[in-house]
Amino acid sequence: MLTDRQRMILNAIVDDYIRSAEPVGSRSISKRGDVQYSPATIRNEMSDLEELGFLEQPHTSAGRVPSNKGYRYYVDHLLHYNDLSLHELSTLRTFFSERMNQTEKIIQHVASILSGLTNYTSIVLGPQILHMSLKHIQLVPLNEETAVAIIVTNTGHVENKLFSIPVGMPIGELQKFVNILNAKLKDIPFVSVKTKLYEEIHAELIQHIGEYEEFMLIVNHLLAEKNIEDRVFLSGATNILTQPEFKDVDKVKTLLDLLDQSGSVAKLFDAGKEQHSGIQVRIGSENQNKAIHQCSFITASYSVEGHTLGTIGILGPTRMEYGRVISLLDYLSKDLAILLSKHYG
Repeated sequence: MLTDRQRMILNAIVDDYIRSAEPVGSRSISKRGDVQYSPATIRNEMSDLEELGFLEQPHTSAGRVPSNKGYRYYVDHLLHYNDLSLHELSTLRTFFSERMNQTEKIIQHVASILSGLTNYTSIVLGPQILHMSLKHIQLVPLNEETAVAIIVTNTGHVENKLFSIPVGMPIGELQKFVNILNAKLKDIPFVSVKTKLYEEIHAELIQHIGEYEEFMLIVNHLLAEKNIEDRVFLSGATNILTQPEFKDVDKVKTLLDLLDQSGSVAKLFDAGKEQHSGIQVRIGSENQNKAIHQCSFITASYSVEGHTLGTIGILGPTRMEYGRVISLLDYLSKDLAILLSKHYG
């Protein structure tokens, strides 16, 4: 248990280090208006905080920097949340006043806004397949041999699928098949489409559609789950290089390689799956992936009517502006949920 004086000094060190990215000495802390202790007293307390594991002393400096344990204590016990600035509020309000019909465009814009406002890397997971259902299929013949199926989901996602028309199959017959699918599969979750198709409308398709087996091969291609997968939207990947602790590109090559792989980026969110709502803060080695052990990862889920649709994340150095980032994520995740609820009815 830290004393009030140790808490004040730790808070001052973290604040100064976040702002300057330079090791903090006792003299600079003593010059702060909110600290009334001598440099000698502060130096003794800093030494004790180092022994307790809250501070570290770089070999090249007499100053101290927060350890992961120090950041964790700061986030859990000392953090003051920031009010959003007029610029931040204006940017977010402008975004939420724009009309965007596709969920992907909304999510992409969210990622871009967050990376721009924070100068960190933003990662947004789009709505998951569990919550995606079929809204409409439209058929566009290109010629006698090829057609495009335009698949629209309830999230606003649009998928264009090119496929070959079986030899001798009339376009009218193909359109009849698509009409039956639209009538019977609308609002059915993609994870349940095949069950619905084979168990409930199988007999009707056989009755009304000739060359049934060939049609089923086409629909299996069009509605393959692997093509309606989670979307990972990333913005500001190179922002990490603007942070002083990541100036050496060789040291962050593993991190940059990670950010280049959507599948690996999505797995960064796995550690927080057991907690479906609220802000989650993972600092340094609390992250499972070693590539981001020098980083902090803050996430917030967004939900519609109790269903968690996706997650917003900010990746930055452990020397992160925690209060400001948490306030931004809290504000944006709540308003994003309201905006997406319109798409989900």
